[in-house]
Amino acid sequence: MQTFYHGSSALFTKFDLAHVLTGTAKVKFGYGVYLTSSFKSAAHYSAANKNADTHYVYTVEIPEITDTNQIVFKHPVHPSIVSRAEEQLGFSIPEKFTLDGKDLRKFLAKHFEKHICIDLAAGHSLKDALHLAGEQDASEFLISIGVDFITWPYSWKNPALGTNVCVLNENNIKIIKVEQVELDAKQQLISGSEKEIQI
Repeated sequence: MQTFYHGSSALFTKFDLAHVLTGTAKVKFGYGVYLTSSFKSAAHYSAANKNADTHYVYTVEIPEITDTNQIVFKHPVHPSIVSRAEEQLGFSIPEKFTLDGKDLRKFLAKHFEKHICIDLAAGHSLKDALHLAGEQDASEFLISIGVDFITWPYSWKNPALGTNVCVLNENNIKIIKVEQVELDAKQQLISGSEKEIQI
């Protein structure tokens, strides 16, 4: 198991992807739960909901991230993942979409968008609804071939600082601890404000 952090203005006992758009309202890095190896970064993201005045950082554990269960942004996709994806899809994926994990994810989302019937009752535009549904189907497809994570550096300029991860299956996340934190005017963690709470 590996330890990561998640920032939120909401207090809960279990992650639920039904709430995937209540944070930043985007699926920029994939349809899943976003975690970071940086406690300070998680605290900052707890302020994504500008109307909230409470901020929490969840310490969580996830299964080990390996070369064959993750796709990495700005890195070639592991050959075994490409092979498993092609076998499941029934066709070859153009090589240009396998040179970067981000491109493979986008390729899969666009592929699945073509086969989706959309219910607009949720109030999204057709374009947004298609995009979200395509990303959701892409995540479900990746899970089906043994890919559980999408990863990218916490800092693109200095990747050694840590990792961000999109966990595709919320059931792979175990909450270990929840702390209420205080942020300054720039939405940065006020050191020493961490207070563990019971949920």
